[in-house]
Amino acid sequence: MTNPAGRAGAGPPAILVAGLGKDYGDRRVLHGLDLRLEWGEIAALYGANGAGKTTLLRILAGLARPDAGRVAVAGRPLSRRSDSARRLVGFAGHDTMLYSDLTGAENLAFYARLYGVKQPTDRINEVLERVGLADRARRRVRTYSHGMRQRLALARAILHNPSVLLLDEPESGLDAAGVSMLGELLRDWSAAGKSALLTTHNASLGPAWAQRILTLSAGRIAGDLQSAADNGADLRPAQL
Repeated sequence: MTNPAGRAGAGPPAILVAGLGKDYGDRRVLHGLDLRLEWGEIAALYGANGAGKTTLLRILAGLARPDAGRVAVAGRPLSRRSDSARRLVGFAGHDTMLYSDLTGAENLAFYARLYGVKQPTDRINEVLERVGLADRARRRVRTYSHGMRQRLALARAILHNPSVLLLDEPESGLDAAGVSMLGELLRDWSAAGKSALLTTHNASLGPAWAQRILTLSAGRIAGDLQSAADNGADLRPAQL
C-alpha cells in the first residue's frame, strides 16, 4: 500500500489529532493534545515514564478509546469500527502480541490472513529478510531472545504495508545490528513518503532517526523541534 494522500500539501496529513483526552479513573493522562504528522515525516516522542506516550500510540493504533477529541489517519476518522483507517497503521508495542508456540513464519501467516495480505508467502519472506530473521523463520517464538521478538514484532507491523508506523520504544532489546537495521528501515520509510511516530528514551536515536522531536508533558505536546536528521546530519551513535 502506498500512502493514500501523498506528501504534505497533497491532501489530509498522515495523522491529525485535535483536543485528544484520555483518563484512567481519576488520573488524566492526555488533555487537549493536538498533533499533526505529515507524509514522509518521522517523529520521535519523548516524555517521562507515565507521561502518556504509550497511551497516545495505542489510541492512534485503534487499541484504546479516547475520552475526548478527534483522531484521523489519512483523513479517515479512527474508531473501533473504522477498519479502513486501522489497516493504514502498523503498530509494535511493549507487548509483542506474538504466539510463543508458533514459529516466526507461522505468526506472520496468522496476521497475514487477518489483514488479507496478497501473496502472503512472498511477503512474509520479504519482511523476515528485512528484519534479519530469514534464518530463524522456522524456529518457535518461545526460543527467541527478546531482541528477536522485537524484530518479529516489527516484521508484523510492516507486514500489510501500512502507510503509518507506530513504534513504542522499538530499540528495546535490539543489539547494534538491530538498531542499525531499524534506522535504515525508517529512512526508507520516509523516502517512500510514509510516516512514523515512535517513542524512545534514547537521547541519540531520536534525533538520528526523526525529522521532528516531540515532547509530551502534562498531557499535551509541550515541545516540537526540528531535528538535525532533517538537515541530513549523521547523528548515529558512534558504536553502531
